[in-house]
Amino acid sequence: MAAGWLLAFTLSLDDLVIASFVSGPGANTLPMVVFSSVRMGVSPKINALATLIILIVSLATLLAWFFMRRNETRRKAALREA
Repeated sequence: MAAGWLLAFTLSLDDLVIASFVSGPGANTLPMVVFSSVRMGVSPKINALATLIILIVSLATLLAWFFMRRNETRRKAALREA
């Protein structure tokens, strides 16, 4: 479920054209805000947003690796006992 969320979030950042066609006149989605900010020049807000996205994805990846490794060691220990 987490992998699906990460994939959907990553793909939603790329869909600027779809977001601009689908959103209403008063709505601003994250891809539209980032694109309009980058067009005028990269601001510290965009740098902070990119840093947060990288940190969140890195943390999710590290947690997934940790839980997979823990389950693998438990599985190997259970096989040795049997």
